[in-house]
Amino acid sequence: LVGGGAGLAGPGAITRAHRGVLFMDEAPEFSSRALQTLREPLESGYVAISRSKGTTYYPARFQLIMAANPCPCGYFYGTGERCTCRERDRIKYFSRLSGPILDRIDIQIEVPPVDSITRSAAGSGESSERIRRRVVAARCAARERFDEYGWTCNAQATGTWLRANTSAKAIELVNRALESERLSLRGADRAMRLAWTLADLSGMTSPGRSEMMQGISMRTRLT
Repeated sequence: LVGGGAGLAGPGAITRAHRGVLFMDEAPEFSSRALQTLREPLESGYVAISRSKGTTYYPARFQLIMAANPCPCGYFYGTGERCTCRERDRIKYFSRLSGPILDRIDIQIEVPPVDSITRSAAGSGESSERIRRRVVAARCAARERFDEYGWTCNAQATGTWLRANTSAKAIELVNRALESERLSLRGADRAMRLAWTLADLSGMTSPGRSEMMQGISMRTRLT
């Protein structure tokens, strides 16, 4: 996952996903040790692999997508009647996704089962082409905003910049979430970055209370 091998360590999946997407299906099936190795790369954007011949550094700035079933058997949803798992097995299953790992996952969404009504409504939403145009415009706006800092996207903005450039009313919501322990300090910065991205996608110059509320909600649904 992070790289390794005898002698000079080779790059792993996270380096091969640099500036791209790393998709981990059935994330709780990975060992706790493997999942914990993601913590530092998700913060720093690189991975350090130490071997007897020295330490090798590889770039590892990637978008991480994790997917997981609601339980080992996959049927703990709705009434849960079809689930064959014991409660302790369900707890053990998700315990591998520790608090520090989840704190580094910006958007956390529980996806309900797809029913016949949902399937019949497929295709009625925003088209992929329109979404693509909004994303391109949002990335251009962020790149222009951060040009003097050498950053290219909201994910690179520091906590200091975020607090200095976000409105007081929006920051007030972040402070409330911190006081109620809905957010950690790391989570607060990530929620603000989400709010700025939401503002960019809407063509706004900066996020307001609505975008901040949505940013906080999007990262606290599973914690």
